[in-house]
Amino acid sequence: MKVAFHTLGCKVNQYETEAMAGQFRGAGFEVVPEEERADCYVINSCTVTNIADRKTRQFIRRAKATNPDALVCVTGCYSQVEPETVWNMPEADIVTGTGNKNDLVSMVLQAMNSGERIKDVLPYDALCEYRDRGIITSMEGRVRAFIKIEEGCDRFCAYCLIPYARGRVRSRDPKEIVEEARTLISKGFREIVLTGINTALYGTEEGFKEKFGLADSDETGIEIIIHMLDKLPGNFRIRLSSLEPTVVDRDYVKRLMKYRKLTPHLHLSIQSGSDHVLRSMGRRYTAEDYLKIVKVLRDHDEGYGVTTDIIVGFPGETEEDFLDSLEMCTKAEFLKVHAFKYSRRKGTRAYDMDDQVPGPVKNQRSEKLMEKGEEVRKTFLSKETGRTRTILVEEAEGGYLTGYTENYVRTYVKCPDGADPESLIGQFIKVVMKDLYLDGMTAEPEE
Repeated sequence: MKVAFHTLGCKVNQYETEAMAGQFRGAGFEVVPEEERADCYVINSCTVTNIADRKTRQFIRRAKATNPDALVCVTGCYSQVEPETVWNMPEADIVTGTGNKNDLVSMVLQAMNSGERIKDVLPYDALCEYRDRGIITSMEGRVRAFIKIEEGCDRFCAYCLIPYARGRVRSRDPKEIVEEARTLISKGFREIVLTGINTALYGTEEGFKEKFGLADSDETGIEIIIHMLDKLPGNFRIRLSSLEPTVVDRDYVKRLMKYRKLTPHLHLSIQSGSDHVLRSMGRRYTAEDYLKIVKVLRDHDEGYGVTTDIIVGFPGETEEDFLDSLEMCTKAEFLKVHAFKYSRRKGTRAYDMDDQVPGPVKNQRSEKLMEKGEEVRKTFLSKETGRTRTILVEEAEGGYLTGYTENYVRTYVKCPDGADPESLIGQFIKVVMKDLYLDGMTAEPEE
């Protein structure tokens, strides 16, 4: 039996797809590319925006069209918050949510035996335990591995459906995280990326330390895991997928700087440079608070890579508010700005807010923000010229090696004379950064 997966959305979904693929393999299924004809298609959905919802529906129909006799299974955030919408699509044979992805194999086998459709979506109140089973021992990539450490979010920002899709905060057993990291490192992975729905909330629930025997630990929150991983033997580095300034402040971030294997790169979502908009969004910091965190990072490393998300067109956003976001890009000198147009999501507070911004205005602001993002990216990269960095080689083609530096600059370097490019994949190479090129920079091996 063949199974194919299509994953939409965040790194957590990517991780969970890897976990489900492992479970299907364990049940005797062959995992094939999504464009191939399969007996079962699993669509791991996202619901961050209306576009994500639409893409999920498109892939449901596409899967059934590829093989009308196949079982089409829909899981993830969209089917969690809109189970009836998905269930009413005749192409969807199995509909489940975020809380019982681990049961999908048994559902598939049941449906294959009975020929009946299945809908099994846990209610929000039942999303209260960390339910991922076992550890992942392999990844689709060759050098970078994601490890999910946390589930859920309790921030309830005014624009966001994800807390409703993922439930309350639940932290994974730290011993299991460390064991998964140890296994992946032993298999040759050289970068461990910690991810979660709101990674910064790891270990913040009441009674966490007592539950896992950490009452005497000096570390708190995400630092608990970084501290444990930093002590593991092996030549690898640790990367945080993101931190929330709603949870961490400059003093907490400063504490993280002491861990030698933690990379000088952080995805720190600001969402807006306007204090007025941040208050409306329900974000619990100001633009000044955010810049204080950035200062701590850049004091540690002038080239500390800071990437971010910014939403334009949030209800009530004025032209002055938008200009504050553009100014924030200049002040923070981001390595990468992910620009999003506000997507009105039924069930959120922002859905009923007055002063909804017209679509054409959102489009114009999005274009300007992307232009500004490209401008500050080039400014940031130009300052990297001449600096010595370490890339983790991910690809080798045409005599050139590509990979990311510790501060997350995509780098292109000519393979050293006499070296086999393929043999260097998964290796760390010290390089001297040179010129802007495509989506990153060129570099030369350090002599």
